[in-house]
Amino acid sequence: MSGTSDQTAEARKSDFARLARSSVRLISALQDESGAYPASPTFSAYRGYCWFRDGSFIADGMSSAGEVDSASRFFDWCSAILKERSDSVRQIVDRAEAGDPVPDKQMLPTRFTLSGADGDDDWWDFQLDGYGTWLWAVAEHSKRHGLSLERWRSGIELTVQYLASSWDRPCFDWWEENPDQVHVSTLGCIAAGMSAAADSGILSVELSELASSTSQRATSRILSEGIVNGHLAKWLGSDQVDASLISIMSPMGVVSPSSEIGHSTISEVNSQLNVEGGVHRYLADTYFGGGQWPLLSCFLGLAFADAHETNKALDQLNWATGTADSNGTMPEQVPSHLLDPSRKQEWVERWGTAANPLLWSHAMYVRLAVELGIIEGKQ
Repeated sequence: MSGTSDQTAEARKSDFARLARSSVRLISALQDESGAYPASPTFSAYRGYCWFRDGSFIADGMSSAGEVDSASRFFDWCSAILKERSDSVRQIVDRAEAGDPVPDKQMLPTRFTLSGADGDDDWWDFQLDGYGTWLWAVAEHSKRHGLSLERWRSGIELTVQYLASSWDRPCFDWWEENPDQVHVSTLGCIAAGMSAAADSGILSVELSELASSTSQRATSRILSEGIVNGHLAKWLGSDQVDASLISIMSPMGVVSPSSEIGHSTISEVNSQLNVEGGVHRYLADTYFGGGQWPLLSCFLGLAFADAHETNKALDQLNWATGTADSNGTMPEQVPSHLLDPSRKQEWVERWGTAANPLLWSHAMYVRLAVELGIIEGKQ
């Protein structure tokens, strides 16, 4: 009986490896000449755009799989965008220091066209998390592959100044919602990025100290105002959880998954939002009816892996595998366990069926597969 069980496990891992490798090929094939990763090449609301947040996690997945050039070209894209907007960054910083911060609409956007231009349609654009995430991801890429950060120095410096000036401003969250709140996952992304920048060795002493102090302040605010009933909260003052909170534990490490807070948060997300391996964003989600997201299942899998719960991590990877269609493409979300089915059709009528493929889903699958040793890579 055990022999049959072992054969089944090996067959599963072979399937996992096959999808992980095809995911790397898909991301590579769809990466734009500019270095940008299109969020989804076919979905009407995402087509032609790249997010700093999504793209940075995609680059981290590709970097972990050994796709050094692909990740580096994305970071080139990020740095170029920031250098082109250096005057805007300086105005934002100067106004913040003068006690007269610019309006939200004048802050840097969260997404850009593949060529690096601002979008020409209305969007929920003021989000700070992506700028912290790119700092963290480029520093991880540098450490993982022994690369100099010099080619990205200007972009890193501008980002540090931008985030230091505005880190505690309310803004839209990962999901382009709740702009009047300070979100714990956003603070965590900023803390991770600024800590990575401070430790990178690429900054002047002054900027390194600024990055370090900002990271410490963001972390302190999380620990003093962002915890309820022992777990991280969706935003400061909320009593809810959000699956995005997992990211600031795994892979970002702002809160250790094995700490009391980390363990409690993982447990709360798992019990509230995880249904048979498929993870919801948050309980009140109505976007496309509030489905389960493969990328969030993989984030939770990373947390289980970090907590040395390998079987639980493999269960998350297994569920995510089942979301791939016959062409091997993975969606943004699946409708098998909707939180509010009555709200699905309004989104279908607005934008069409849910995004597929979503490159972020593929990248998180790759990242978890590397973490679990399913495919070779560099963690």
